[in-house]
Amino acid sequence: MPILPREPDIFPEDLLESVQAAEKPWWVIYTLARREKVFFRRLREMGIRHYCPLVPHRVKLGDGRIRTAWNPLFAGYVFLQGDDSERQKALTTNCVSRCLVVRDYEQLITDLRRIRQAIESGLPVTPQDKLEPGKPVRIRSGPLAGLEGVIVNRRGKHHLIVMVSFIQKGASVELDVVDVEAL
Repeated sequence: MPILPREPDIFPEDLLESVQAAEKPWWVIYTLARREKVFFRRLREMGIRHYCPLVPHRVKLGDGRIRTAWNPLFAGYVFLQGDDSERQKALTTNCVSRCLVVRDYEQLITDLRRIRQAIESGLPVTPQDKLEPGKPVRIRSGPLAGLEGVIVNRRGKHHLIVMVSFIQKGASVELDVVDVEAL
């Protein structure tokens, strides 16, 4: 089976920056196993606002060639914005396992903006399943400028961890030399 090119992981493109971002309810949809892409393709066809952060994953094929696959950062999760009727339409896709309502839209939007900025920086981003103790910081310069998170030290290297507090998962970005300020 061929590896597909990258496809949009957010619909519409300005979902997290628009004024409407905090006007309609947000839902965290937990999909059936490995159905995230099928689910968000169907949401896009129905015109339902959503975000499923994708990160590149390099794959070495049997013949030695290297391909890049785009996998969900949070396996099984898609963030959907819409009223109850749009949520009901999403449930008709046969891709949904559970649906959780988000009470604090503002915090979710802020967290998703940080995740998006980390991914768009071009630096390698890896999933982070749990919050580790560390120093809260803000990055002052570079591709992650303005990004807030927690700095941890792993095997002599610094990592910035940005969390989505609602699902208690996040993203880790390895940092070389960074201009940071403590929060």
